[in-house]
Amino acid sequence: MQVTETLSEGLKRGYEIKLTSKELDKKVTEDLMAAQPDMEMKGFRKGKVPLALMKKKFGEQVMGEAMQKSIDEAMANHLKETGDRPAQQPVMKMKSETWKPGDDVEVAVSYEKLPDLPEIDFKKIKLERLSVKATDDDVSKALSELAGTSKDFVDRKKGAKAKNDDQVIIDFVGKVDGEIFDGGTGSDYPLVLGSNSFIPGFEEQLIGAKVGEKVEVKVNFPEDYQAENLKGKAAIFDCTLKGVKQAVPAEINDDLAKRFGADDLKGLNQRISDSLEQEYAGAARSVMKRKLLDKLAKSVKIDLPPSLVEAEASQIAHQLWHEENPEVQGHDHPEIETKDEHTELAKRRVGLGLIVAELGRKNDIEVTEAEVSQAVMNQARQYPGQEKQFFDFMKSNPQMQEQVRAPIFEDKVIDFIFELVEVSEKTVKKGDLEKAVKKLEES
Repeated sequence: MQVTETLSEGLKRGYEIKLTSKELDKKVTEDLMAAQPDMEMKGFRKGKVPLALMKKKFGEQVMGEAMQKSIDEAMANHLKETGDRPAQQPVMKMKSETWKPGDDVEVAVSYEKLPDLPEIDFKKIKLERLSVKATDDDVSKALSELAGTSKDFVDRKKGAKAKNDDQVIIDFVGKVDGEIFDGGTGSDYPLVLGSNSFIPGFEEQLIGAKVGEKVEVKVNFPEDYQAENLKGKAAIFDCTLKGVKQAVPAEINDDLAKRFGADDLKGLNQRISDSLEQEYAGAARSVMKRKLLDKLAKSVKIDLPPSLVEAEASQIAHQLWHEENPEVQGHDHPEIETKDEHTELAKRRVGLGLIVAELGRKNDIEVTEAEVSQAVMNQARQYPGQEKQFFDFMKSNPQMQEQVRAPIFEDKVIDFIFELVEVSEKTVKKGDLEKAVKKLEES
């Protein structure tokens, strides 16, 4: 089999693979002979079917398989010999549109190869890691916010009217078409007005009511209500207010600490302090990571496969267009023009992506299945009650798994680089770190 180079321009490569009719016929014969011992056909014992008969009956099918297999093997050997790694799937096309059995097979192959990564002297790269300690004020502020999210409710003064955000204690009886329905009654039910936990329009009608008053609440069940017999139906609820309470932040004491799993207030303070410093460290890492990527983008010069840049620029333009036109959910929209700024951003992303990928490959950095599973489980927790369905969906979707795997791989490579470069620590205030993060977001 002959492999002849037809193009070598930058990263673009072109080849012609030629498989003679004799080579193809020999391959077909070898494949049929390999299958002959297990072949069964009416009128012949197993393994005794004549080769000529097999060729007549199965030759065309085997020829197609042998042709594809031979070309794939030739391509694999070629890539192994040259060391080329195609940026995308190579394009293969038969040169003759009128090919027939007995003709030589000639296939044109084209691809863009990934560029070689130059040696990088990481010792020359200097980075600064910002370090922030959680102050007593930081912890106190976070503790107050925590107490605010864990509200207590205390009785309003006698005769006070219920306001939005108040908790009312109610008895209620609901009727549809004059009949009480299942699930439509309750007693001593604590309802926070404005929480939108009841049917739309229900809570607003209790604002202004006092303890002891009876309120007739008229609502319509939504058309997509879960109970089939109530969808879109008009309902009347006879409500009796038994209590009106206002929300107050929980007291900052050991009881509050126990609500959040700590033994006492001192333990809760330590947890908050540790959590804040972990948060600061994550932000500082993001700042240092951006500075590292900026340095790599400026100092490491490599040729970029045009097809990857074009695809990335198109994706960037498409994403930005949808962000500017959030009302358009699908892809039924005019063709989106790729602009120079999209191409420049694409060049940076593609370049850095190639650098990170090559460093990971050369240094055997891999993402384990356990790491992917843990990341998927963390995402699944965002869907309470549907964790298993989410996990099963991700497990059966390789593309989604790759979206989870990619950032894990990138972070592992970045951590690997951090160990090689020169990093100095700089203790700063929280405000300085926030300014650095804001600058990061704006750039």
